[in-house]
Formats: sequence, C-alpha cells, structure tokens
Amino acid sequence: MNFNYELTLVEYIFIGIFLLFYTLYIGRTVLVAKALGTTARAVVIKFFLRTTYFALMIVALLGPFFGEPERDIIAEGKDIMVLVDVSKSMDAGDVQPSRLEKVKFELQQLIASLHENRFGLIIFSSSSFLQVPLTFDMGAFELFTQLLNTGQVSNPGTDICSAFDLSLEKLLQNRTVNTSKIILLFTDGENFGTCERKTLTSIRQFDLKLMIVGVGTNGGGRIRQNGSWVKDENGEIVTTRLNSNYLRELAKATNGKYFEINNQTNAIADVVSAINSVENRLIDSRKVAVVSNKYRYFLMAALVLIALDVLVTVSSFQV
Repeated sequence: MNFNYELTLVEYIFIGIFLLFYTLYIGRTVLVAKALGTTARAVVIKFFLRTTYFALMIVALLGPFFGEPERDIIAEGKDIMVLVDVSKSMDAGDVQPSRLEKVKFELQQLIASLHENRFGLIIFSSSSFLQVPLTFDMGAFELFTQLLNTGQVSNPGTDICSAFDLSLEKLLQNRTVNTSKIILLFTDGENFGTCERKTLTSIRQFDLKLMIVGVGTNGGGRIRQNGSWVKDENGEIVTTRLNSNYLRELAKATNGKYFEINNQTNAIADVVSAINSVENRLIDSRKVAVVSNKYRYFLMAALVLIALDVLVTVSSFQV
C-alpha cells in the first residue's frame, strides 16, 4: 500500500494528544476500579477498539492507494504552421473590412474546428518571424492572431520564400517524431523574393502538406494609410491585386492545394476538410501514474468501529 501524502507535524501532534489523553483515561479508570474493589478489564477492549479506528482515520487522511499502475497517454493530430502575410498590401479593402482582418476572422473559425491539433504562427513581409511555436494552447495562439497587423514588420516588401524556410526549420527540428506536418499560408500572392529550388524540394521530400489560401480579388483594391490612398513614385494610387496564378503554380510545384477567400468566395470550410483528410499521427506520448485514492474504505471501517464504540459500554466486575 502506498500513500499520496506523508505524515506531517499536524498528524504527529494529533497522535501524541490521543496517546496522552488515553493514557490518562486508562490510569483514571484503573484507579477508580481499585477504589471500588472491581476490575476494569473491559477498558482494554475499548483501548484496542479506539486505537484501531483512530489509526484507520489517520490512514484515510494520508490518501492510501494500492499499486502504481501506469497508463499510456497518447496525443494524435497534426502540426500546423500558419504563415500570415502582414505586408502593407494586406490592408487593401477589396476584401472587407481588409484582407488581413478577414484572415484574422477566418483563423478563429479554423481554430475552433481543428482544436485537437498543434498550431504555430509565423508572420512575414520582407522577413519572417516566429510568433507562436507549435503549441496545444489555443488561447495563446488565438490571442496572437487577434493582434496581427501590418505594422508588426517595418520593412516593406513581401518574401514568401523566407517564411517557407523558417517554417521548414521549425517543423523539422525533431525529425524522429513522425507527425503529420502542414504549412498553411495566407497571402495575396505578392512576392519579391526568390524561392530556392531546395526549399520547394524539401517541402515535397519531407512530405509537408502545403495549403495556400489566396486573399484578395483579381480586380484588386487600394490601400489607405493615414487617411489617404497609398501612391507610387509617380503619384499614382496603388492598386494591389491577388496574384492567384503565382500561388497556383507554387501549390502545384509542392504537390499542395490552393484555396481563395474574398467577399464572394470563402473556402475556409474546404481548408478544414483538406486538413482533416490528412492522416493523424502521433504528436506526443508519455506514461503517467494513475492512482485511485482508497480513503473511503478506511474511513467507512473507522465509522463502523466508532458506532461499536458507542454501543459497547465499559462494565466493572466485582473481584
């Protein structure tokens, strides 16, 4: 038998008080019996009875359990690294209220549908940053997605490929764990970087599932900044358009899938279905001790003995 707790000073004090008062009680009973010329042998029965139920209550207090059974706790799912474009073009209003705000809203729906998986978050424009490492903590992930804005990365431009490189680094840190890995990219397709062939090859080689969500419209939208429209070096109002052709080619080159979201089309439900179609694999496994506190049995036995103690009276016999 094992215990959840150990004897502390409190328990030792109660045991000491019990022994002290019971010694005084026995001594007084014996003296009274001698004065009356009787024997108090029944007090011995009481002593063993009360000592037994007192010991049972102490054992119940310590939380007894039998054996140390272990159980395998297994978590299955997918590792999903979410890449979000936070370049200035994501403030365009061709998707209401803006491309980035639409992404933030749809991410909440996606998280709610795929909460059993691990999520990570990378933001990028001309450079990439890991915002949230892979985690089961959906509260933290949701908080960071709500804080997304185009001011998080100060340098202008967009380099999708740098985000791919960072996601590969983070997803492949532990190659001994055979988890299903997904890269989920949200972008309008503007890209001023160059994807190395090695990057695209690695996505296929390590069986990473690339899912690209194009955000915007072919007609494009303007970008408002400080109360006015953003203009180019010639003073013309900039119109940014969804580069769906480039994103489709990127998905094809990596054996990935392409989806779109805008005011007319919303493929988030299809994204969720595509992610669910990927086989779940082991994310984490560990052994935990599973113990059941058996204090009730000792407490019940103590209560039965207390009831007997109340019913049995000490009788004095004439010597």
